[in-house]
Amino acid sequence: MKPPPFAYFSPTRIEEVLRLLETLENVKLLAGGQSLMPMLNLRFVLPDQIIDLNGIDELAFIREQENKIIIGAMTRQRSMERSELLARKLPLVAKALRHVGHIQTRNRGTVGGSLCQLDPSAELLAVARAHDALIECVSAEGRRTVPVADFAASFMAPAIKQNELVSAVSIIPWTGRCGYGFHEFSRRHGDFALAGGIALLQVDDVDRIVRASLTAFGISYAPTRLDLGERMLLGEIPSERLFARVADSCKGLATLNDAFATSEYRNDVARAMVFRALLAAAHDAKSVRRLK
Repeated sequence: MKPPPFAYFSPTRIEEVLRLLETLENVKLLAGGQSLMPMLNLRFVLPDQIIDLNGIDELAFIREQENKIIIGAMTRQRSMERSELLARKLPLVAKALRHVGHIQTRNRGTVGGSLCQLDPSAELLAVARAHDALIECVSAEGRRTVPVADFAASFMAPAIKQNELVSAVSIIPWTGRCGYGFHEFSRRHGDFALAGGIALLQVDDVDRIVRASLTAFGISYAPTRLDLGERMLLGEIPSERLFARVADSCKGLATLNDAFATSEYRNDVARAMVFRALLAAAHDAKSVRRLK
């Protein structure tokens, strides 16, 4: 199929994008295009205007600022995969990127495009949720920061205004004896995950868990933090028995029910993925040196 007719704009500065967003209606932003182009061809979306962000170099960067890692919205997933800074400071990003599409799509796909697409199975969105990331948005009215927990308005609809542009995502890395686990299940590598689990654990000198982050994704319209499971982990020594009980906190959380899997099946898969992520994080935490 062919996309519907649309007017095309190719700005080179953020200010140009913001002026266009103030004046145009029924507009879509083109980042990597790995999701938007198929949706256009299938006519799932019918914009009158498209603004191409690929000429805006100031949106493509990875940098460390004070205690945060800031990633520009137009940073390619392949650049993130190759980043020594991310591998050292945010190991979970590197683990997740191995599951994002294929090398060909990662060469074009961007972090901002992935976040704004808000696919329930999106790995980078789930990582952002696990790390309590902040989404930076800019408009002609100024800048504001949106916690990733508040970023999803509804199914595949971000909580940003019509005249806003996502400019970056910022994450505070964990320090100390930390471990990172990421597991997902898909029918083939690179396919959308039916469900996945992410675990971050920090342990003290006697291996007791002093901080935990636990996230399930692919089960609802947005990644779900398992608050009960996180509380169950604190103060405990990692064990398979403990992790099995914690993984049960996924029960009843799945709401997605589609042609690919029922909510009950996604729930069972999520439980297994969370359990495996916890095992991986615990092994990681015991084997890594203190991160500075």
